[in-house]
Amino acid sequence: MVVTLKDVALRAGVSRSAVSRTFTEGASVSGKMREKVLEAAEQLGYRPNALASSLTTGTTGMVGLVSNNFHNPMFMQVFDLFTQKLQERGLKPLLVNLPEGAGAKDTIHMMQQYSVDGVVIASSTLPADFAYAFRKAGIPVVHTFARHTGNPNVHIVGIDNVEAGRAAAMTLSERSYTHVGFLGGPEHASTTEDRWKGFRDRIKRIGKMTVDVSFAEAYTFQAGRAAMQDILAQDDRPEAFFCGDDVIAIGALSAIQDAGLNCPTDIGLLGVNNMEIAAWNNINLTTIHQPLEEIIDATVRLVTKVMRQRGDRLAVDRPPEARLFPCHVVERGTLRPLTT
Repeated sequence: MVVTLKDVALRAGVSRSAVSRTFTEGASVSGKMREKVLEAAEQLGYRPNALASSLTTGTTGMVGLVSNNFHNPMFMQVFDLFTQKLQERGLKPLLVNLPEGAGAKDTIHMMQQYSVDGVVIASSTLPADFAYAFRKAGIPVVHTFARHTGNPNVHIVGIDNVEAGRAAAMTLSERSYTHVGFLGGPEHASTTEDRWKGFRDRIKRIGKMTVDVSFAEAYTFQAGRAAMQDILAQDDRPEAFFCGDDVIAIGALSAIQDAGLNCPTDIGLLGVNNMEIAAWNNINLTTIHQPLEEIIDATVRLVTKVMRQRGDRLAVDRPPEARLFPCHVVERGTLRPLTT
């Protein structure tokens, strides 16, 4: 039989409201009363009903984790870290896989139906207006992997992708590559635009380097492979490529190897993100490290803070924050060694 709050109250010899207060965070209850209730609950094997508690507190402890990047294996790491960090804080993640073309309106309605206390948008390809729609609807929101801006309209956490592009250009220059390529993700994704901007601008400043640009249709292995196959069919191809992310780079590596070519002897590759499989021996991808754990920890801390401030009008009206983390190159085996 299911043990109820009433059963615990009878065993402890207290009122049902006393039991309810004992299991409600922040509620007033004496130490002696709490001890009696917890002892009775332990004897009976009672566990509070989270849904019933939410009716009393007006909060669910539920955080919507919204993304459209489930096809990208890096996001398995992202979701693993997010769910761990949320659960460590006693919060419950609600994972939402956006179908292609999904709008903010329907997603907001879903979040409202589940009475989430906050939302994390985990995507680099959704526009800023998507996340802003949640803020306008009164839902605490943080946009992770969003485009960096000095005046964001929602809280954002991530890296400066323009700076990542600059670092990539310097990395290829230091290895004496003179004809390089940018193999981006979807052309109008903010990450693609920003990484290309930083890469292009730094190459112009360096001089003595030419650059070709191409785009994969998506941040997927197959898209990266197909884009590189098209490039390999050309006579004059770059010596090395800065790829839109690790998944595209790994797809490109597959195409290079299938063509009987060697990386980095024939073509060099540089990725972004430093996802786990980039370090596998058969891949060994040189890449730019994105500090996922720090980014996700900061996101969870920030969304928790915003959720607590939901009823504070002054706090709600404060300008949103932008938290950026530095990135760095991880040396492996897909670029020629540094010249001395």
